[in-house]
Formats: sequence, C-alpha cells, structure tokens
Amino acid sequence: MSVGFIGAGQLAFALARGFTAAGVLAAHKITASSPDTELPTVSGLRKMGVNFTVSNKDTVKNSDVLFLAVKPPIIPFILEEVGPDIEARHIVVSCAAGVTISSIEKKLSAFCPTPKVIRCMTNTPVIVREGATVYATGTHADVEDGKLLEQLMASVGFCTEVEEDLIDAVTGLSGSGPAYAFTALDALADGGVKMGLPRRLAVRLGAQALLGAAKMLLESEQHPGQLKDNVCSPGGATIHALHFLESGGFRSLLINAVEASCIRTRELQHLADQEKISPAAIKKTLLDKVKLESPSLSVASASKVSLFTNKSPSSKKN
Repeated sequence: MSVGFIGAGQLAFALARGFTAAGVLAAHKITASSPDTELPTVSGLRKMGVNFTVSNKDTVKNSDVLFLAVKPPIIPFILEEVGPDIEARHIVVSCAAGVTISSIEKKLSAFCPTPKVIRCMTNTPVIVREGATVYATGTHADVEDGKLLEQLMASVGFCTEVEEDLIDAVTGLSGSGPAYAFTALDALADGGVKMGLPRRLAVRLGAQALLGAAKMLLESEQHPGQLKDNVCSPGGATIHALHFLESGGFRSLLINAVEASCIRTRELQHLADQEKISPAAIKKTLLDKVKLESPSLSVASASKVSLFTNKSPSSKKN
C-alpha cells in the first residue's frame, strides 16, 4: 500500500511522521505534493525520506490512499485537476474541514463513476501518535476501505467511525482542540512565570499537568467533574483558583470556542460549494501569481490556471 498527500503542510508532515514512527508505512511508500517547495514541512518530509513532488498528478499516480490535505476552498480546484487520474483503486480521504462527501463525489463522478471517498477529521498530535480521528465513508467506499483507513489512523492515536453529520462538531472539539490546549498551557506558564518560576520549568510543569490529567481521565471511568472535585480540598488553594475561572466565564468560553469553530467549519463548506478562493487561501498556492480583480476567484477564471505552474495566460507577478 502506498499513501499520497496533496498538500505538504503541517497535517501531511504530522501524519507522515506518525505513520513512519508507528512502523505501518515506510517513508518511500509516501508521496507528498505542494507548489511551495520552500515550506519548512517540505524540508522535513524530504529528510524523513518521503517522496516529494510539485505535481499533484504524480502523487495520485503513486498512491493507493490519497489524502486531500489542503484548505477547504482549494478542494474543488484540486479535484478538477486530479480527477482524470483517479481510478477505481484509489481511496480518496478528505481532511478538509467542512467539505462534504457528496460534494467530493459529485466532482469526481465526472471522471470516475464510483469514486471511493472518505471524510476524515484528525488533529496534529498524530505526529506523536496521540491523535484523535473520526471518519465517515462515502456512497461507493466499501467497509474494507473504512477499516483500512481506521488501521492507518489508529496507529497514530484514537480513531473511530461516526455519522458524517457529526464531523463538524468533532472539528470544533478535537480538531481545533490542540490549539485550545496550547493556548491554555501558554497562559498557565505565564502564571508560573509571574509567580517566580523560570519559563522553561513553568512550561514543562504545565504540560505535564495537562498530560497527567488527560491520562487520568482516559484510564478511569470517572466524570471529569468528579476528578476535578478530587483535587479541591475544602477552603484550599485549588477551589479558590477555580472560583476565579468560573467568575471569568471559563466554561462558557470553551463551549463558545467549540461552537465558533463548528460554525466556521460549515461556512467553509459554503465557500467550497461556491467554488471561490479567498486571497488568504490563494496565498497557499501558486495562484497568488494571478492578479485578482475581485476578492474571490471563480472556477471560470481559475480553470485557466494550473495550480502547479507559475505561468498562465493572465498571470502577473505581484
């Protein structure tokens, strides 16, 4: 089995490193493509022994399981470019937030009558084999296809199958979750520094506290609220600290963060359905060489431009 990544950013790097570290895939069985050869992750992939190319078509041809690891608004353009190269053997796994299975199947069916599509949401801790992944299979994907992906993703953390309509919520929780944890850890370390701890020690202690708490929860059958109560002595330091968190709306902030991420995920699907690329997304591809006359780029104009060449009839340097 060979694996390909269209997109060579943080997610592709994390998955490639996780797969090779777990021993489920040799580096030479992995291919990644990106028009941006100067990405730090590209250098990392090359050092790992992963095959790198600037051609998506080469990635498709050299892979059985194909991960779409690009930003959601880019997906329709990628599918139009590689669609003619998709064969019955390919399992197309989309990691793009908000992009539905049906929208991918609709695009690919113009080239392949029964495309095998799986929608997946994972997170960056796969790089240390502690990822959280869910997936949903498409109309033409077999049970065996889902199990193959599950075996791959289970090698780099937790993985389970869900109904597709749950994946947006998963994105808001565990997909974005590492960023919430890193932000909390940064703030905890600041608190330690404020009270006199060296920065390095403060970060290590904060990280270990989060790691230990997560492991306690996963290895016990207790509600997180009960584990929290176990730390709080009557009149003690911890309950006083929790009072400050509660008065600052700590719980509501986290709930709202998950909701905001979920809502934005659904907005990204809307953008992908419109088949327009925002200027921010364009900067991730060589389409930034195209002089835009409006904030978005339609398929009609984008179809004249290859995502993997610097030249087009209307391209100009910025």
